Amino acid sequence: MSAQTSSLRPPRPRHVRVLATLGPASSTAEQIRALYEAGADAFRVNMSHGDDASKQALIATVRSLETDIGRPMTILADLQGPKLRVGRFEQDRVDLTAGQRFVLDGQDAPGNAKRVRLPHPEILAVLKPGHRLLLDDGKIVLRVVKRLDDGVETEVLVPGMLSNNKGVNVPDVVVPLPALTTKDRRDLALALESGVDWIALSFVQRADDVAEAKKLIGGKASLMAKIEKPAALEDIDAIIELADAIMVARGDLGVELPPQQVPGVQKQLIAAARRAGKPVVVATQMLESMIVSPSPTRAEVSDVANAIYDGVDAVMLSAESAAGKWPVEAVAMMDSIAREVETDAAYEGQIGFVETAPEPTTADALCQAAHSITVTVGAKAVVGFTTSGSTARRIARERIPANILVMTPKLATARRLGLTWGVHAVHTRDIGSFEEMVAKSKRMALRHKVAEPGDRLVVMAGVPFGVPGSTNVLHVVRVVGDELARYTKKD
Repeated sequence: MSAQTSSLRPPRPRHVRVLATLGPASSTAEQIRALYEAGADAFRVNMSHGDDASKQALIATVRSLETDIGRPMTILADLQGPKLRVGRFEQDRVDLTAGQRFVLDGQDAPGNAKRVRLPHPEILAVLKPGHRLLLDDGKIVLRVVKRLDDGVETEVLVPGMLSNNKGVNVPDVVVPLPALTTKDRRDLALALESGVDWIALSFVQRADDVAEAKKLIGGKASLMAKIEKPAALEDIDAIIELADAIMVARGDLGVELPPQQVPGVQKQLIAAARRAGKPVVVATQMLESMIVSPSPTRAEVSDVANAIYDGVDAVMLSAESAAGKWPVEAVAMMDSIAREVETDAAYEGQIGFVETAPEPTTADALCQAAHSITVTVGAKAVVGFTTSGSTARRIARERIPANILVMTPKLATARRLGLTWGVHAVHTRDIGSFEEMVAKSKRMALRHKVAEPGDRLVVMAGVPFGVPGSTNVLHVVRVVGDELARYTKKD
C-alpha cells in the first residue's frame, strides 16, 4: 500500500471497534471482504487451529484485501497457551458421582472410574488439600483431600460424565507453567514472519509472562495480554503497564471465577485499562447463539451494549464469525448494536464513569484540553499526527465525542491503531512544518469526510515533527470550502 493517502473511505459511524475471528466460515477472500463490509474493523487468527499454511493463507488474504480496499487492516494472532487436560479412559468415559474419591496421577495407564492420568507433573506438585480442580469447563468439580506419592486424591463435589482429554482448570493456585509453550513459540515466529500487527498472549498470570513475550516479539508487533486466570487479577496493574492492551477473555475467567463475579471483574478491568490509556477488548460468548441462529438473544444484545456503554475499545466475535452459520449477520449485528448505543443520549455520560486523570506531561494535558475544547466549540473532529501511535492513544483515552482522524507515515502504526477507540488511521506522507500541518489537517478532514466546510477541527501534533512521543501542539482551525481543490495533489 502506498505511503500516500491510504483510504478515502469515511470512518465507521461509531467509535467502538469490532474484532472478528476468522475460520472455516470466513476463510475466503469473498467471505473476509463481506465481514469487513458488514462492520469488522480487525481480524483475529486463532493459532490453536489449523496448520501453518492455513494460518499464513488467512493473513495473506487480509493483506490482499487491505491493498484492494486501500485501508490499513489490523490482524491479531491469538496464541493458544498451555492447555491442561486429563488423559484417556479404558472405556473412553466414566461417570463420576457426588462424594466419591477419584485420583489424578502421573501413571501412563488408561483411566477408569477410580483414577486418570493428569500429564502435568508441575500441577500435581503444587496441589494441596482444599484446592479445587474444574473439569470440562467447570461441569465437574473436584476438591483435593490428600496428596499421594504420584498424584492427588480428590472428592467429587459436582458430579458428571468425564470423557477423554477433557480440559482442567486450577483456579486456587498460580499454575507453575510458562504462558508460552513450545507450540506458542513456533506460532509466534510464524505470526511475526507473516506480518501480523498484534499478538494475544494466553494464560497470563503475572507481569513476567508479558515481559518474556515482549522480549521475544522485539517490537515487531503489539502485545495484548488475555486476562483469563484469577491469578492475573492479583498482578493486574503491572500487567497492564507492560502490555500494549488487554483482553477480558471471559471463557476460562468464567470457569475459574464464580460466574456472578465476572461482570464486576469485567468492569474493573475495563476501568483499569482506560485509566492507563491502553486498549481493552471484551471477548467470549458475546453473540454465542448466532453460531446457529440468525438473531441473538436479548441477553446477548444487552451484554454487548453494556461493554460499549463502559467505553471498551473493541468487542470480539469468536466462533460466531469463525465457524457459525451466520458470520456476516453476527458482525452486522455487533455493528448495529454499537451504532445504537453510541447514539443514545446517555452514552457520553455512561462512558465518563471512569476518571482518566492526566499524567503530569504536556501531551496528557493537551489531550485533556482537546476534549474540553472539542465540546466547547463544537469541533467535528480531532486530527492527530503521530509516528509511534502514542498521540492517537492519548486522544482516544479521553473518549472525545467527535471523529478522531490520525495520520502517520508508518503503515505498521496505522494497522496497530485499528483496535483503538474511535481512531480512523490514515497512512500518508509526513509533514514538515506548522503550515503544512494546518493545511493537511483541513484537506484530509474533507477527503475522509470527517468534516465539512465551515466545521472546526482540533489539531494535535509534536514539534519537531517526526519525533515519537513529543505531542506539544494544539491548534483550532476552521475548514474552508476550497481546501480540497487547492491541496489534494500534495498528499
